[in-house]
Amino acid sequence: MKIGILGTGHIGKTLVTTLSAAGHEVKVANSRGPETIGPDVLTQGGRAVTAADAVLDVDIAIVSVPLNRLPDIAPLIGRSASNTVVIDTSNYYPQRDGRIDALEAGRTESLWVADQLGRPVVKAWNAIGSDSFAKKGKPAGNPDRIAIPVAADNERDRKIALALVEDTGFDGFDAGVLAESWRQQPGTPCYCTDLSRQELPDALAAADPARSPKRRDLAFEAVLERMSGSGARDPGADYLVRLNRALFL
Repeated sequence: MKIGILGTGHIGKTLVTTLSAAGHEVKVANSRGPETIGPDVLTQGGRAVTAADAVLDVDIAIVSVPLNRLPDIAPLIGRSASNTVVIDTSNYYPQRDGRIDALEAGRTESLWVADQLGRPVVKAWNAIGSDSFAKKGKPAGNPDRIAIPVAADNERDRKIALALVEDTGFDGFDAGVLAESWRQQPGTPCYCTDLSRQELPDALAAADPARSPKRRDLAFEAVLERMSGSGARDPGADYLVRLNRALFL
């Protein structure tokens, strides 16, 4: 498939390499221009392009940017073909994105993203930590394979995203419609806890919309405290999974 990826953060980079390695034709863009995209992102055949080009003539457009960048992204998505599947990998962190009143009032994040983009979206790859995503992919059938929830209102779009998740080395799990995708937002039991396909249904069912924002903020503060105490820029992938399991499960 032809795939355009907007964003070269940790999740975006891994999407470029894994989807390219799986045989897809991948274009990638960031806000700074194609010349700033390092060769490590393109090792499997991905192609660096401008943001305007990334979403043209593609079957899939993946938006992997912080929520506060959506005003820049929306006009680009508006120029893509009407049948292009738009996938949202983002999460809301008010400490990073600034306070968004609609989300603070309980609006489901990806429904809000769809509002901003003016297009239906699929929610995928948001509920796995970047280090786990980069390092823990495994072949289909492996008993230790991690599952990633995928939510969308359009069945065709959901099936396409589920297949792409499989191509990145993880079990795609059908998490239902977009209105239920709050169950895979930060602070919920399935968020960055590296669960299997068998474990994920109970985790999704146990999500609590009232408690998840508080748990999200506790985790964020714990990570900042650990980084401040150690002087490290990265708290460590194992720590993040252990922390999230302790707080969310």
